[in-house]
Amino acid sequence: MTVQHVLIVDDDNRLRQLLHTYLAKQGFTVSEASKSSEASALLQLFVFDAIVMDVMMPEMDGITYTAQLRKQGLQTPILILTAKGDSQDRITGLESGADDYLPKPFEPKELLLRLTNLMKRKNAATQLTFGPYTYYEDVQQLKKQDQVIPLTAAECKLLGVLLQHANVALSREKLAEMTDQDNARTIDVQITRLRKKIEADIKKPVFIQTVRGKGYRIIL
Repeated sequence: MTVQHVLIVDDDNRLRQLLHTYLAKQGFTVSEASKSSEASALLQLFVFDAIVMDVMMPEMDGITYTAQLRKQGLQTPILILTAKGDSQDRITGLESGADDYLPKPFEPKELLLRLTNLMKRKNAATQLTFGPYTYYEDVQQLKKQDQVIPLTAAECKLLGVLLQHANVALSREKLAEMTDQDNARTIDVQITRLRKKIEADIKKPVFIQTVRGKGYRIIL
C-alpha cells in the first residue's frame, strides 16, 4: 500500500508540528514548510498527494501562492486554512484554485476527513485528456478520438503517472520509483516508445517534453 505524502505550509511552528504529529500517527508521510520558497523547494523534490496551506504567511500569502502553483500546472489537491469567519478568504481561496478550506480553529479529525476526501476525489479521476488523446486510467487504454493506441503495461503506468502530475517535471529516478522500475534509465526507453506513438515528430515533442536537468513532463 502506497503511503500518502502531505505538505503542510504554515508559518505557525506550533500548529505545523501538531499537524505533523497527528497526520504521521494516521499513517501519512508529512513534510513541512514555513513559507512559499521552502514549499517550492520541497515541490521540486517530492510529489505530494495533498497540501495544507495557511493564508497568512510571510513572503507570499497562501492564496497568492496557490494561484501561482495552479498557473505552473500543479494539480495536487490544496486545502486552505482561513481565519475564523473570514468568508472573503474562503471565496478568494477557492477562486485561486484551492480545492477546499477549513476555518481556524479546527479539529484535527475534520482536517483529516477533508484531506482524505480530496485525495479520494483526485484518485477517482480516471479520464485524462491531452491534445487529441484521452487516456482511460481505469481500463489502461489510450485513444485518439475513436482510434485505440496500443500501449504496453509499463507504458500505461508511465503515461498515467505523467498525466496525474501534468505540466510538472519529474526526474527519471522519481518516475522509476512511481512506476515500479528498478533502473531509472529504462524510463528513457519508455519515453521514446511513448513519443513514437503519440508525437508527430519525436525530435520535436509537443506533449512529452524533456526538461533539462529535471527530467520529463507531459503538457496539457
